Amino acid sequence: MGQHRPDKEHYKYIIVGAGPTGLGAAYRLVELGERDLIVLEKNPYPGGLSASFQDKKGFTWDLGGHVIFSHYPYFDKLLEDLLQGQYLTHQRKAFIRIGDTWVPYPFQNNIRYLPPAQRWECIQGLLHLPTQNGEPKNFREWILRVFGEGIARYFMLPYNFKVWAFPPDTMDWRWIGERVSVVDLERVLKNVILEQDDVSWGPNNTFRFPLSGGTGEIFRRLAARIHEFITYSCGLLFVHAGEKLLYTTTGRALSYDYLLNTTPLDRFVLEALKDCPDGIRQAAEKLEHNGVHVVGIGIDQPGDNDKCWMYFPESNCPFYRVTNFHNYSPKNTPKEGRQKALMGEISFSPHKPYYEKTAVEETIRGLINTGLIRNGDTSFIVSHWHATLDYAYPIPNKERDTALGIIHPWLESHCIFSRGRFGGWKYEVGNMDHSVMQGVEWAEKMLLGKKETVYVYS
Repeated sequence: MGQHRPDKEHYKYIIVGAGPTGLGAAYRLVELGERDLIVLEKNPYPGGLSASFQDKKGFTWDLGGHVIFSHYPYFDKLLEDLLQGQYLTHQRKAFIRIGDTWVPYPFQNNIRYLPPAQRWECIQGLLHLPTQNGEPKNFREWILRVFGEGIARYFMLPYNFKVWAFPPDTMDWRWIGERVSVVDLERVLKNVILEQDDVSWGPNNTFRFPLSGGTGEIFRRLAARIHEFITYSCGLLFVHAGEKLLYTTTGRALSYDYLLNTTPLDRFVLEALKDCPDGIRQAAEKLEHNGVHVVGIGIDQPGDNDKCWMYFPESNCPFYRVTNFHNYSPKNTPKEGRQKALMGEISFSPHKPYYEKTAVEETIRGLINTGLIRNGDTSFIVSHWHATLDYAYPIPNKERDTALGIIHPWLESHCIFSRGRFGGWKYEVGNMDHSVMQGVEWAEKMLLGKKETVYVYS
């Protein structure tokens, strides 16, 4: 045990946040025999950005279009143990709405669905790809080099601005990995000529979903297993890194040996840390994020298609994605099998402002414009639900990696670790499975001395 003041509560491990990363860390510590820990959660419920909610009419909604797929045996085993078979498995059916037609995802492999002129423009762009030397300067240049002018113009550039709410030329490209399907000209031409679909790409081409309770059910069950270590409605106020002291919004003072932060890294450094150098604060100011309005529309009509989710690059609707949430589980609606639950996501940032008070109205208008609701069927809408996520996507901007390489070593020299979607600020390892495993691997690092592999900042 480290040095601590006798008049303060002391814990060997303090974990801030009971989202996927914090719960993964706490569960693994307990699983390995550690009991000297506390998890502080500002909300009265667990799950963070993976929580789920039931509206007044009985519809269940997630905080965005989450699906469960995994790279990790530990996560798979944990999920099976938590859900005990109470989940559904789906084959991904994702589409892009463009030019009044549906193009199967990924767009670049299925351009045969486009009108002939647009189809040829995309192929022509692939035939005449730019050949600049050296690495791309930014995400926009990478898109043009990889996909050509046609695919970039019709889908990649407008969609990426719509989802990130940041201009692609302000973003880095090195985060991409398995997040974006690159293009193969021969494969594209074969699909066009043979009129065949190409829809199997990606790690989430099959996915699971809880039978009831939404994605949040996973984390409610996980939290219940370690409930004695979690304190709800108790947020972080500030931290004195040099003294290893933490103060909560409820007036508690706690000392610690090791601290795991899973809250947004920029806020943690700029608002909570009271004794970090100016250089660390300046690095944190380089971190950027967007926000998202999640709008759920409950409709008293049965579902009329088997799509899982749909992407919308065009300007006739505010959302970048809509999920057929009723297709994930019939229990997401109060009248199972007889109602629709459409969930739209609208991004916002200083580059793309969007006002909360119009989100529901404009979502309904966009659903009509894109054919997901017939104009005369708005009378069947029986519920609408709206959540605003101020932190939705950590932006992989060009300054991010340098900033993280400055912040983390200083924090860790003071026994503070920051992990998770926003604690670590790396979108490419910010899925649900990544986030849980970041917590699990941190716990194994603390107790077993194992090297982290999911989250690496340098």
